[in-house]
Amino acid sequence: MYYVVKYTGKFGFIKPWTAVRDGLTYSQQFLSPSTLEGIEKKLFPETLTQNGVISKIKRYRLSYSSIDVQQEQTQTRGFNGKKKIRERSVLNRGIMIDPILYLAFEDYDEALMASKQHVCLCRNEDILLPDSMIEEMDESSFNSIKGFEMRFGKSEQSFMVGYSRFDNSPMYGWLEIDGQSIL
Repeated sequence: MYYVVKYTGKFGFIKPWTAVRDGLTYSQQFLSPSTLEGIEKKLFPETLTQNGVISKIKRYRLSYSSIDVQQEQTQTRGFNGKKKIRERSVLNRGIMIDPILYLAFEDYDEALMASKQHVCLCRNEDILLPDSMIEEMDESSFNSIKGFEMRFGKSEQSFMVGYSRFDNSPMYGWLEIDGQSIL
């Protein structure tokens, strides 16, 4: 049995794990292991010493209503010596509109603690706020929630999803999509 907390927000962007700053980048549509671990550490600071472990969040689902391409202006780190200015460039990012994140816990008290806090996707401005109601679900009901979920580990269907920030080892997983992940 799961205790599920639903988080909603107006927009969200999850950085692609490649960290390449292309001219056009779309939000990743799933949480990588390190992103989910970061959310768990934010909700439960007592887990800060457990590197590379996700122990309290058992499952998640992420969906959104659409993708909107927005422009972001950036500056280089250094100065142009001749012009004495910092060069600027414009990036286009595909942002998730109205993201919904469901976090599943096996312990009601952990779900209750999580339901009293906000979470961020990958940027501090992408805040998702919790609904006050915790829903009790069996695994079949949770599987019927529309959205993307990255299941972590190595299997025949796995692909590389990034590198661990703790030991730089590759991380693997596979996507579960209900067929209609965009609401």
